[in-house]
Amino acid sequence: MTLEEKLWKTFNKALGEYQLIDEDDKILVGLSGGKDSLCLLEFLARRSKVHVPHFTVEALHVRMEDVHYETDTTYLQSFCDNLGIPLHIITTSFPHDATESQPTKAKPVCFLCSWQRRKQLFNLAQELGCTKIALGHHQDDIIHTALMNLTFQGHFSTMPAKLRMRKMPLTIIRPLCLCQEDDIREYSRQQGYQKLVRLCPHEKETNRTSIQQLYGLMQQLNPEARASIWNALSADGKLIEY
Repeated sequence: MTLEEKLWKTFNKALGEYQLIDEDDKILVGLSGGKDSLCLLEFLARRSKVHVPHFTVEALHVRMEDVHYETDTTYLQSFCDNLGIPLHIITTSFPHDATESQPTKAKPVCFLCSWQRRKQLFNLAQELGCTKIALGHHQDDIIHTALMNLTFQGHFSTMPAKLRMRKMPLTIIRPLCLCQEDDIREYSRQQGYQKLVRLCPHEKETNRTSIQQLYGLMQQLNPEARASIWNALSADGKLIEY
């Protein structure tokens, strides 16, 4: 089995196991321009041509004025055009007074950036009449989040594979939830995905980097650590939230 076949099989297994797509869904993909979101969009576009279930896909790329990293929107537009997927590009920012004039109440830049991106996703999804928002988090992301919440927040939870929003008629899905990051990384190299022009300057400053190192140590201690953590999340009902 080739790597592409392996990822495609795993992707489709997640769609079925967590019932991520329904008939006549309209899905908005959060397209950051990184390897994960490019892979997600490619696979969803391919899956939409199977016709069962019937669903449509559009993509949104949010550019953040406050954070100095770059994506080649010409490449993203070409990528989407080749897949036959409409691409929306929105440029936005977050309030500077949240980090400057109120330092005691300041929120981390990563939180503000993520919150603003989600806000744009939710707004556009509702404007377009979408039923689902698809995000490119893979299994490693979900496990890392569980470990972060356990270590720093004192509770066992994570980003679920499927999350039905309570305040709006939208469901968040993560179709790459069973895919491993190393596989996606190698697949992106094989496919020749273009990398970001300039990486986010804050990406190495978060606790997530430390948790990734911790997770690496856990896997050295027990090669089955991935399966153990995933089974615990599943058994505790953390992978699907209604």
